[in-house]
Amino acid sequence: MKDPVSSVRLWLEEAVIGLNLCPFAKRELNAERIRFALSNDTDFELLLEHLAQELARIHEDESVETSLLIYSSGLKEFDDYLDFLDLAQAYLEDRGLLGVYQFASFHPQYMFAGTSHSDPANYTNRAPYPVLHILREASLERAIESYPDTQSIPERNIALMQEHSAEYWQSVFAKFD
Repeated sequence: MKDPVSSVRLWLEEAVIGLNLCPFAKRELNAERIRFALSNDTDFELLLEHLAQELARIHEDESVETSLLIYSSGLKEFDDYLDFLDLAQAYLEDRGLLGVYQFASFHPQYMFAGTSHSDPANYTNRAPYPVLHILREASLERAIESYPDTQSIPERNIALMQEHSAEYWQSVFAKFD
């Protein structure tokens, strides 16, 4: 088994970039502007403290464009992850950071509302570990302005995933563990 950072980095390179799930990721990875941060905590308070530290770190370091906060021990259950995501969102709101940062969410058991666990579309947001992707709003806005039809990205990604079965994607994603 790979260490969590190596697993997530491989997932980013081969799935997110390799399948072009995010057309903006390659540029940032090649420019070394993606930070990979690891949290081994399991307690929600400690997880939230680590998030606060990561937000402060990237806020102070303009060379970091985006951060992938990897939860190697906690948030194994998707419902727990969603509960934590609500807390993280509330943290942004309470600190006046909405509009400065936003989150994208990834989890090994990710499931869109209204889908079954086996729906291949869920693999657009599945990762080898629970990951909270912290994005700078200003950077995201610049990327969206420079990319034609960003609204079609999720639909294209879902269609791509649905070209194969969940079992196929499960076997592809197994190499990231």
